[in-house]
Amino acid sequence: MKNKAEKKAQADELRVQLANVSTVVLSTFQGITVEDDTKLRRAVEAAGGKYQVVKNTVAERAAAGTPTEGLLKDLKGTNSIAYTTSDPVTLAKTLTKFAKDVPAFKFRAGWVEGRVVSIAEITQLSNLPSKEELISKIMFMLNAPAQRLATALSALPRNLAVVTSEAVKANKFAGGEGAPAQAAPAPESAQ
Repeated sequence: MKNKAEKKAQADELRVQLANVSTVVLSTFQGITVEDDTKLRRAVEAAGGKYQVVKNTVAERAAAGTPTEGLLKDLKGTNSIAYTTSDPVTLAKTLTKFAKDVPAFKFRAGWVEGRVVSIAEITQLSNLPSKEELISKIMFMLNAPAQRLATALSALPRNLAVVTSEAVKANKFAGGEGAPAQAAPAPESAQ
């Protein structure tokens, strides 16, 4: 068991991390095997976040004075937190997938971009495209009109060449309406 100084140091370290997070998900870890816990830690780290089991008093002390104070106040039971400073969608997707694979892992609540969110909102968040996917879609939408304009502009000379070629084949450039061109008679020389 940790002594009081160790708990204070842990709370101080967690306070520094919680001061800069964009997302915190509070969950219960009761009934999760050590192997599953290790898989969860690795998955959360791969998603750019951190996961840790916390004592309720340590979590409450750490959250005091941070934006996550409302989420981590008056905790009961066994709790763990996953948090990130980056994309909340990626963390939510990772945790939701793990919760489907390991039914013992259950969400309690979350904090996203300054407000406490429900379990249902965490699930909805996991269904959104990631930040990278959204940027990709926006870039495609911005690029599409320019591509269409370039295609239309490049089609003009090609279409002109095709029409001209067809007109030449049909003798449309002759002296009259579709008639073949006739050479003008040569002037007769005076004798």
